Amino acid sequence: MSSRAIRIALSTFFALAGLWLGVGGLWLVTLGGSYSYLAQGLALIAVAALIMARNPLAFWIYAALLLLTMVWALVEVGLDWWQLAPRGDLVFLFGLILMLPWLARPVRTRPHGSFLRSGRAALAASLAVSAAIALLAVFMPSHDLAGTLPERSATDRDALGPAAGKDWTAYGGSQAGQHYSTLDQITAQNVGKLKVAWTFHTGDVRGKKDPTETTYEVTPLKIGDSVYFCTPHDLVFALNAETGEQKWRYDPKVAEPPYQSTQHLTCRGLSYFDGTAPDATATAPANATASADCVKRLFLPTVDGRLIALSAETGKVCPGFGGPDGFVNLWQNMPNVKTGSYYSTSPPIIAKNLIIVGGAVNDNVSTAEPSGVIRAFDVDSGKLIWNWDSRKPTDAAPIAPDQTYSANSPNSWSISSYDPALGLIYIPMGNQPPDQFGGNRDKNVETYSSSVVALNAETGAVAWVFQSTHHDLWDMDVPAQPALLDLTIAGSTVPALVETTKQGELFVLDRRTGKPLLQVREVPAPQGAVAGDVTAPTQPVSTLSFNPTPLTEASMWGLSPFDQLACRIAFRFMRYEGRYTPPSLKGSIVYPGNFGTFNWGGVAIDPERQVVFAMPVYLAFTSTLKARTDATSRIVSKPDEAPFNENFGAPYAAKMGAFLSPIGLPCQAPPWGYVAGADLTTGKTYYRHVNGTVRDLSPIPLPFEMGVPGIGGPMITKGGVAFLSGSLDYFVRAYDVTSGKKLWESRLPAGGQATPMTYRSEKSGRQFVVVVAGGHGSTGTEAGDSIIAYALPKS
Repeated sequence: MSSRAIRIALSTFFALAGLWLGVGGLWLVTLGGSYSYLAQGLALIAVAALIMARNPLAFWIYAALLLLTMVWALVEVGLDWWQLAPRGDLVFLFGLILMLPWLARPVRTRPHGSFLRSGRAALAASLAVSAAIALLAVFMPSHDLAGTLPERSATDRDALGPAAGKDWTAYGGSQAGQHYSTLDQITAQNVGKLKVAWTFHTGDVRGKKDPTETTYEVTPLKIGDSVYFCTPHDLVFALNAETGEQKWRYDPKVAEPPYQSTQHLTCRGLSYFDGTAPDATATAPANATASADCVKRLFLPTVDGRLIALSAETGKVCPGFGGPDGFVNLWQNMPNVKTGSYYSTSPPIIAKNLIIVGGAVNDNVSTAEPSGVIRAFDVDSGKLIWNWDSRKPTDAAPIAPDQTYSANSPNSWSISSYDPALGLIYIPMGNQPPDQFGGNRDKNVETYSSSVVALNAETGAVAWVFQSTHHDLWDMDVPAQPALLDLTIAGSTVPALVETTKQGELFVLDRRTGKPLLQVREVPAPQGAVAGDVTAPTQPVSTLSFNPTPLTEASMWGLSPFDQLACRIAFRFMRYEGRYTPPSLKGSIVYPGNFGTFNWGGVAIDPERQVVFAMPVYLAFTSTLKARTDATSRIVSKPDEAPFNENFGAPYAAKMGAFLSPIGLPCQAPPWGYVAGADLTTGKTYYRHVNGTVRDLSPIPLPFEMGVPGIGGPMITKGGVAFLSGSLDYFVRAYDVTSGKKLWESRLPAGGQATPMTYRSEKSGRQFVVVVAGGHGSTGTEAGDSIIAYALPKS
C-alpha cells in the first residue's frame, strides 16, 4: 500500500471514531452529562487532520489524549479494572496503531524529524503509563467482601417438624422452606471429590410452539427409595434414588392450545402427602380414595388448570380426588375464562389433610384476567374447604356453585410455607395486572398486593399481612417461598419468617404477628406517576438488605467507549431517581429490575447457625409507558415489534426489558452476580463474593469471573457446604457456607436454572446432590433435559 493510501486510511479511521464520539459526546453534554467524550471526539478529529497534513503534532495530541483519558477514568472509577477497560481500551489500541512504524512513516517529514521522534516517545510513554495503570487495576482488590459467618449450636425446631435429611419431601426440603439438609457426609473438606453418580434424560425438550419462557425450574423430591419430579410439559417421573433408573412415568396429556397462549411453561415441583403420617387425620370419607396404593400421594399442578393426584408407588391417577378422573378442575368458579390465562406453576402446600393451591395469571395482558384466589381442598376427596380471595379477604367460606371469584385480583404464583404448631400458612403475593399502572386499584388490592399473607390453615382467615412494596408499579411480586425458622434474639427463642424480595430486602418477621424482628424503616420514595396514577410516599427497607448502590452516569458500562457512550446517553435521557422511580412515558430505569435481586429460588437458611446463604443478582431494567387510544386496540401490530405489554383495558401499555447497550450487554457495570452470607439475628452481611464467569455469555468463551446474573436458588447442608447452579454460566458449584469460598464446580450440559436438593440413599447410605440442567427460556441459556446426581466415590 502506498504512503498516501496509508495516510488516508489512517486519517479516515481516526476521523470516523472522532465523529462518533464527538456527536454522541455533544448529545451527552446537552443532557447534562460528562464532557469527556466530546473532548475525545474533538481530539481524534484533530489527530485525523494532522495525519492528513503529515504533521507529527498528531503524536503529541494523542499522547495527551491518552493521559487525560486515564486521569478522567481514575477520577470516575478508581482502579476498578472492568470499569477502566471500556474507558481506555480503544484509546490505548488506537495509540498502539499510531505507533506502528509502517503507519507512522506517512506522518514523518524531514523538517520535523526531532519533533516527530520526541512525539512518538511521548506517546510511547503515555502508553506505558496506561499499561501500568491497567496492570495495577488487575491486581487490586475486587468488589468482594471477605469475612466468616458465626458458628452457633443447634436450636430446637420441633414446632416446624423435621428438617430435610435422608428424604427431601417438599420443594424447600420441608414445609418450612429453608432449603437446608441435616446431612453431613459431604463436607468442605471432601466436596472436591464429588463425581457424577447418575444422569437421567427426560426427553421433554422445548418445542417450536412453546412460549419463550419454557423452563426447567423443578426441584425434585426424594421419599424412600424414589426421586420424583415434573417437567415443563407436566410429565412426572419416578426414579430409583440409588441408580437413577426410571420406575414409572406419567403423562397428563395436556392439550396443545394452552402452550400457545400461556406466558410460562414450567413446573417447579410436586407436592407429597403421606396418609400414614400421625397428623393425617381423615377429613373425608375413608373410601374417597379408591386405590390402596394412593395412601402416599403426589399432587401435580398442570398448565391447563388441573390439580392431579397420583399414587407415589405406581404413578397411576388416584380416583376419587375431585371425581373419578382423579383431578380437581382449577377453572371452576373462575371469571374471564380464556384458554391459557390461568395455571399453577408451583407445588401446592400440604397442611395436615388440606392441599392449598394458588395460581398464576397471564401478566400485563389485560385488566380482565382470572382471579388470584387461594383455595384449600381436602386431600382425599378434592372437596373445596375454603377459598381466600384478596379482593374479598374476610369471606373465606366456599363459594356457591353459581358464583365466580373476583376478577383480576392479586395472585400467588410462587410457593407457600406452613407452620403446623401455629396452624398458619404463609403466602407470597403478586400484584394485580397491569403491574405498571395502579390508578384503579381498590383498598384490598392495595393492602394485599406484593406482600406475605398469613392465613389460618383450617379456615382461610387472615392472621396478618406484611407488605414489602407499597402501590407496586414495578412488578415487585414477592417471588420466593417464605422461610421459617426459630431465632435466638436477646436470649429468647422467637418464631421467625424470612421474606425474600425482588428488590433485595430480606424482611425478618415474627411469624406469629408479622411484626419485624429486624428493624424496618420507611424511606421516602420518588414521586411523580403518570396521569391517573399515584406513587407511595415511602417504601420499606430492612436492616438486612442487598439493595445495590444507586446507578450513576459513571457506572454505565460497555466493551468500548462507543457502546458505553450510548448507555450514558440512555441513562441521561431516561428518568432515574433511584429505586422505585415510577414508570414514565419517556422511559424509566428500574434498578434492581423485575428480574429481581432475588426471584423464585429464594435463599437458603441454616436454622442451627441462624444464617442465610444467598445469590443476589443486579441487573437494571427499563419501563416505558405508552398511552392507549382505547381499551381494545393493539399497540403492537407486527410480531417483530418491540415487546409491549398490551394491558388491554388500562390507560397505558408498557414496554419492559433489561437495560442493555446497542450490542446487547448490560448498561450497568459488572459484577452482576454474587454469593453472600449474612447473620439473621443481626442483619449483618459477613461476606460477598463475585460469582460466575462470562464463558457462556460472550461470543468467545472467556472464563472471566465478572459475576454474572442468575436465577434459581441455593441449597445448604449441615456439612457446611452450599450448592448453587443458577448462574448463567453452565456450572454447578459448591461453596463453604462459613466463608463463601468456592470449593468445587462441575460443568453442566445446559443451563442449570433450578434449585439443587440432596438426600441419602436407602440402599447404600451415600449422600447425593441432584441438579436439574434444562435451561431457561427467558435468560437464553441452553435448553436440555438432564437430571444429574453427584456423590462421593464409593469407599
